[in-house]
Amino acid sequence: MGTRHRHDRWVGWGVPVLAALGVLALTGCTSPSAAPASSDANGTPRAPSITAPPKARVPNVSAGGLLPGMSPPLDPNDVYAANRPNQFAPAVRGMAPRIWVPNSEAGTVTVIDPKSYRVLRTFRVGRNPHHVVPSWDLKTLWVNNTQGNSLTPINPATGRVGRAVPVRDPYNLYFTPDGKDAVVLASRDRQIVFRHPRTMAVRKTVPAGCAGVNHADFSVDGRYFIVSCEFSGQLLKVDVAAKKVIGSLRVPGGGMPQDVKIAPDAETWYVADMHRHGMWLLDGDRFRIIRLLPTGRGAHGLYVSRDSRFLYVSNRDEGTISVLAFASRRLVGTWRLPRGGSPDMGGVSADGRVLWLAGRYHAEVYAIDTRNGRLIKRIPVGAGPHGLCVYPQPGRYSLGHTGILR
Repeated sequence: MGTRHRHDRWVGWGVPVLAALGVLALTGCTSPSAAPASSDANGTPRAPSITAPPKARVPNVSAGGLLPGMSPPLDPNDVYAANRPNQFAPAVRGMAPRIWVPNSEAGTVTVIDPKSYRVLRTFRVGRNPHHVVPSWDLKTLWVNNTQGNSLTPINPATGRVGRAVPVRDPYNLYFTPDGKDAVVLASRDRQIVFRHPRTMAVRKTVPAGCAGVNHADFSVDGRYFIVSCEFSGQLLKVDVAAKKVIGSLRVPGGGMPQDVKIAPDAETWYVADMHRHGMWLLDGDRFRIIRLLPTGRGAHGLYVSRDSRFLYVSNRDEGTISVLAFASRRLVGTWRLPRGGSPDMGGVSADGRVLWLAGRYHAEVYAIDTRNGRLIKRIPVGAGPHGLCVYPQPGRYSLGHTGILR
């Protein structure tokens, strides 16, 4: 506690503004399988264009291998096949696009119109809101009021804010792929709590056995999920059906694991690490670490492009975003925010053209062009913006966090 490397709900200090100036630029190598970067009229390198994803075999998705009750992947070669640009489910089709920003220190949520880049309104919620999370059925947005011990429901179609539901220590919120359970990651209590997905009534409380349980993602067959524990430097593997921890490992070198994301081919998992300044590559089925891939200081959030070709990594402590090509498992570029910043959590626009990230220590939100890494807009919001949600998003159902849709 007391330093910005500890969990941010106990943090009151900002990071220094970086001195870097100028236009965001891509640097680094381009993988042989990715289209080479081109340049605009000013000579600024462009990211590879959105094209069809590379083909790869997704393992363990035979009819008998899926979690009972879950929908099978649309494409056996791509976990994110349902996330193509503007491929909306009926529940959100025609919904006005909005950016929902929880301001942790201010205790508010700010709503932004992504077309005009203007703030529409700001309203109060519970104490210390950390994430805005789409429900499994896509009909509700849940604001995680961590120190307020509550979840505030929002109807994203009308913008109506409902009455807060008492839920203890909801730092983050996920949903099992079959839609049967909500999963609250109670960081302070060191618990993983399975709840009813609508009423949030407790079904089973699982001791995490680690400190700072906070981010997760699910296997392609839905049978397990992997959770990061930032304060103890651990990763957990949790059996969905049995609702129990079935594995634990510690990342090497005193790491602080953050966001977790499975690759489109489901063979590799990526875990951001703020202290090791990069991502751990993980074999999820065998539950073993493969290697560390350096990205930048304070690697934090992980977001998949709408064509399943790239992973965007927010490096919060240096004001940059790294771009990884899934096909080669190599970085193909780095985008630097002019005048610095603290890019944290967020998401990709429905059309795939804008990466939205909260500026955690700068009370602002960044809209970044995914075609060339250019900063489109800085938008002032409340103090401590964190897990902002871009909504609606393409996909059939939500697994939680700021929008993991499949």
